[in-house]
Amino acid sequence: MSKVTDIVEELVTPIIQDMDLDLVDIEYIKEGKNWFLRVYIDKEDGIDIEECGIVSERLGEKLDEIDPIPNNYFLEVSSPGAERPLKKVQDFEKAVGKNVNVKTYEPIDDEKQFEGKLLYFDGKILKLEIKIKTRIKEVEIPYEKVAKARLAIIF
Repeated sequence: MSKVTDIVEELVTPIIQDMDLDLVDIEYIKEGKNWFLRVYIDKEDGIDIEECGIVSERLGEKLDEIDPIPNNYFLEVSSPGAERPLKKVQDFEKAVGKNVNVKTYEPIDDEKQFEGKLLYFDGKILKLEIKIKTRIKEVEIPYEKVAKARLAIIF
């Protein structure tokens, strides 16, 4: 059997494409005694609660039809928020010029976490401008070494 997130992605993709929305992420996780199926959607100028409601209703109907999830769960459809995760190559391409937070699998310059402006991404290398105290430095991170990344709000 496919992973729950793969099945949900198959079901939700035509729904969001029909509405000109982007799929950001899908999570199926247990928190305490409860299971949550979270679908994060977005579009260029942001989404509203009505769009989340429509996607939730349509996806809920599809899930009820084929019933691919064995246990009870809560379905949540929402925006990924200001600090949205960056998971796909396209996410990084759209994030060029924005502030990001990147965690790596292994240290680069003795660090595994970087926060700064994404200056460049060519599909293989991310170039970030980071600030260390009063000094500005550029760091290159190979894409395959990225463990986790998200947009960042820097104050």
